[in-house]
Amino acid sequence: MASMKPVDRVHLYTDGGSKGNPGPGAIAVLICTEDNKVVRKFSECIGDTTNNQAEYRALVKGLDLCAEFTRGTVACFTDSQLVAKQMNGEWRLKDEKMRRLFHEVKRNADVFSQVSYQHVRRTNQRITEADKLVKQAHNGQCVNESPTPKGR
Repeated sequence: MASMKPVDRVHLYTDGGSKGNPGPGAIAVLICTEDNKVVRKFSECIGDTTNNQAEYRALVKGLDLCAEFTRGTVACFTDSQLVAKQMNGEWRLKDEKMRRLFHEVKRNADVFSQVSYQHVRRTNQRITEADKLVKQAHNGQCVNESPTPKGR
C-alpha cells in the first residue's frame, strides 16, 4: 500500500447493492483528495443483504478506510437518498437492522473532526466508478488498492 501524509480533508464515495434485494450483496469505496485524486479503492462481497443495508455497509467500511488518510474532515457522497437523509437526521429510521448500521456509521465517524453526508446522482463520475466496482465484486473481482501518487 502507498503511504501518504495525513491530509485535512478527503472525499468519500460509496455504493452498495444486492442482486435480488435481498440477495448477494457487494460494496465499493473510493477515497479521493480534495483535488479529486483517488487514493484508495476498495470493493468486496458482503453476503446476503438488501440494497439499503449494502449502502450503509459501504459507508461503514468507507469511514473505516478514511482513517488511514485523515482525522480531519470527511465529505461523504452517496447515491442513496435514504442513507444521506437518515444520516443528516431528515428521515426517521424505522428498521432495526438499519438503525444498527446507522449507529455503526456514527461510531466510525467519531474519529474525525467533521463528517458530512450528501446525496448525489448516480451519474456522478465517482459514483459511477464505485457502481462499476460493485458489479465487478459481484462477479468475483474485488479491489483493495491504494494507487501510488504520481511523482513518488
